[in-house]
Amino acid sequence: MVRVILLLVVLLPSLSLHASNFPRPVSLEPAIQFWIKVYTQVSTDQGYVHDDESLSVIYEVVNLPPGGSRDARNKVIDAANTRVRSALYSLGQGKRSGLNATEAAVLASWPAGTTSQTFAEAAQRVRFQTGQSARFREGLVRSGQWKPHIRAVLAKYDLPPELEVLPHVESSFNPFAYSKVAAAGMWQFMPATAREYMRVDNVVDERMDPFIATDGAARLLKTNYRVTGTWPLALTGYNHGAGGMTRAAKALGTTDIDVIVHNYKGKAFGFASRNFYASFLAALEVDRNPGRYIGRVQLDAPTAYDVVTVQEYVSAQALAREAGISLDELKQHNPALLAPVWQGEKYIPRGYPVRVPAAQLSRPLDTTVASLSADARLSQQKPDRTHRIAQGDSLSSIARRYGVSVSSLMTANGLRNHSIQAGKTLILPGNLGREPLSAGQVASVRARLSGQPQEYVIRNGDSLWSIARRFKVSTQQLVAWNDISTKKPIQPGQKLKIASAG
Repeated sequence: MVRVILLLVVLLPSLSLHASNFPRPVSLEPAIQFWIKVYTQVSTDQGYVHDDESLSVIYEVVNLPPGGSRDARNKVIDAANTRVRSALYSLGQGKRSGLNATEAAVLASWPAGTTSQTFAEAAQRVRFQTGQSARFREGLVRSGQWKPHIRAVLAKYDLPPELEVLPHVESSFNPFAYSKVAAAGMWQFMPATAREYMRVDNVVDERMDPFIATDGAARLLKTNYRVTGTWPLALTGYNHGAGGMTRAAKALGTTDIDVIVHNYKGKAFGFASRNFYASFLAALEVDRNPGRYIGRVQLDAPTAYDVVTVQEYVSAQALAREAGISLDELKQHNPALLAPVWQGEKYIPRGYPVRVPAAQLSRPLDTTVASLSADARLSQQKPDRTHRIAQGDSLSSIARRYGVSVSSLMTANGLRNHSIQAGKTLILPGNLGREPLSAGQVASVRARLSGQPQEYVIRNGDSLWSIARRFKVSTQQLVAWNDISTKKPIQPGQKLKIASAG
């Protein structure tokens, strides 16, 4: 990829800042400075133990084990939090002499004259924040790839250009970001919200497409502004919901973000929501002044794509071959297309905008698509395989029956939890659209086995579907080769025969 080397030390002249759109209240300055430090001074192998309300109060900088497991890191974090909390309890009981090192440091973190009651209350507000300096720098580099498109979309919807830095807060401009709460893509849409603006199903998840998701994010932000009336509330609504912010404004009788941040006690208005606007202002500050905070920056240049919106259902495998690129390369630049498309279980859907870097093509992409054979361009999508939920069914029992994972079932059906209802229909992931093998087909498959097949020992967490994916075979083939049933769960330690995928 082409890169552009810049030394950025002043405000970018092409984007003027509109203070009236994004005010910077004095009362939010400690929080803004806190997030600037998080974004520029501490890495993901470090973090702050701090007060979760008074962000100017930082008790310790904690070094985490580099490359350590989550459990190992959490052990260090828990010890640091406990150490600081214990010190606060001591100070809350009036202790001021004979202090140990932690107690002395905690006392020095607060202004002189801080009361014992304040220390006692602060003991309930100890929090740890992991640093993000390397992540922010990487995001700044990646932003060069996406900002020209984001700016164009913001201009299209007549939105403030400063909104282009929001992906710093959400994903560090990572199109492949996926959170533990199922937010996805560069703009970190949750599935339910995303479906109002884009397609999210078992074939396509447009949250993962930076081009489509940017348009959705712009429309959501415009709606938030229309509902809330101010950009601080509209931005906070991106995290907390526009409805939640209108309730906050109504409860306090004001739209002032500083008043709401410091005084609103809504049940769901937690640390992330209270700090969302401050973290945005911090990201804006660093993004506009990288020379001051980060130094020399090497920005990615935008990729020049050839784009064609397919008018039929198209085989991804055939398209990659015809275009002269690998399937992995096609997948990299079309991240919204999900596993069934790349496994040949579904076609690229009609109306989807396929992208390939122009530099990798020997001829225009529309010519390539037009030259596909008739059996690679279809008028219909491969049908889904489905299961009608019976009384007593659970996601785990259904997953075991079909040799798939619970998480893939949830993703395919847009489920947010494990709750299902008898009589409803679930789409089954994996080898979609294929009927179970008949007895004759099973015999035929067995007859084709030649030589000694591989042997695989099942491990914890395996499913027939995951094993089939690993060895590039179908679950039906696994069933046929091993005389097993998709309705009977496989067990760790059980051995499976794996024949050639060819």
